[in-house]
Amino acid sequence: MNKKQGNINELETRPLGRLLWEYSLPAVVGMLVMSLYNVIDRIFIGHGVGEDALTGLGITFPVMNLSAAIGVLIGAGAAARVSILLGAKDRRGAELVLGNSLVLIVSNAIVYLTIFALFLDDILMQFGASEKTLPYAHDFLLWLLPGMLVMNIAFSFNNVMRASGYPGKAMVTMIIGAVANVILAPLFIFVFDMGIKGAAIATDISMSISAVFVMVHFFGRDKTLHFVRGVYRLRWSVVYPIIAIGAAPSLVNAATSAINGIINTSLYEYGGDSAVGAATIFITYTSLLTTVVVGICQGMQPIVGYNYGAGRFDRLKRTFWLAVGAGLAVTVVGALFGRMFPELIARTFGDSEILIEVTSNGIRIALAAFYVVGFQIVATTFLQSIGMAGKSIFLSLVRQVVFLIPFLLILPKHFGLNGVWASFPTSDVFSTITAALMIWWEMRQLDKRERLVR
Repeated sequence: MNKKQGNINELETRPLGRLLWEYSLPAVVGMLVMSLYNVIDRIFIGHGVGEDALTGLGITFPVMNLSAAIGVLIGAGAAARVSILLGAKDRRGAELVLGNSLVLIVSNAIVYLTIFALFLDDILMQFGASEKTLPYAHDFLLWLLPGMLVMNIAFSFNNVMRASGYPGKAMVTMIIGAVANVILAPLFIFVFDMGIKGAAIATDISMSISAVFVMVHFFGRDKTLHFVRGVYRLRWSVVYPIIAIGAAPSLVNAATSAINGIINTSLYEYGGDSAVGAATIFITYTSLLTTVVVGICQGMQPIVGYNYGAGRFDRLKRTFWLAVGAGLAVTVVGALFGRMFPELIARTFGDSEILIEVTSNGIRIALAAFYVVGFQIVATTFLQSIGMAGKSIFLSLVRQVVFLIPFLLILPKHFGLNGVWASFPTSDVFSTITAALMIWWEMRQLDKRERLVR
């Protein structure tokens, strides 16, 4: 076995529990580290600049999610395709995915960054900015725009790095940037007295550092997968599977933007700026939890994708259920902690007693059914990992669009501010039931295929 094959062939041979741990742990650490970018910014801004600035930062979430949606569209799709192609021993196909992905990321970023720059204030107003919070949201996002391209490069190719057999190195590249942000954010905010603008600049620099480390890896000739000549010309046969598979997580991010706009508007209507600030804290906390689950899913994805390509359905199914157990453990513990200590979570981000009271009430209600969310996230990634693009897209939209939007429009009319918060657990229950039914059906189909192979 040559050196390049060594890292990837273990996906078909090593014990699954150990393999999932070794791939998921770096992914979880890397994802948590990346989340620190936002968490650090919010803590420093909440305490150092004030409640209005924290609320203004929350207004930028939908726009940032739209940017992330483009990166995820390409990065997640590329990672899944690389796993499947390497499992099928098609190295040339995996190299084409790598080159085409880079071209797609850069070209798409040029388009959406231009739109954001031209219509920034109009976009922010549509997502719930008020006269008090618009200046903060504008300053943060305006200075963050240059860094969005490198964010997409860092996130996307970090996924591909993990999928091609380098989970530990993928984690390190993210840690490098996050450590830089921990150092630079307070420096720019407090020492240089740049406020919310300083937080954005610190993030730009930190993400650029991660992007450089990721790209250096893929230009190394000794790696399992690297850039070669002739892979940059866009080919529909390569681009379509990337977009089809990546559409599911991408639509989640895009839907999240729309949802955040509706949430912010509803919260402002029924609770004012303090309620929007409370949503910023709630979303930050739940994002940390779902980030861990997504990290587990990223560890699962190359194992599932490779074994699906290799026809090892027994290993594929066992990996899925191991990931489900780990994902549920995270969301159950997170929901219990959040409902028991909501004030502690709120005080981490600010000192305003009104903000703490509104946030505590919202967290208790919104986390009422968060226990089961781990299953739904793992199920969506599983379908994506085996190339079930349409079903993965549908399941991605179930929680965010099919159920949550109607409840956000209906429940507040009857229960006011509490109705906004109650929309989350109601959606969680219905979307998890839907996910369970879809997984039951897919497992039956895999069982039939496995019997035919035998």
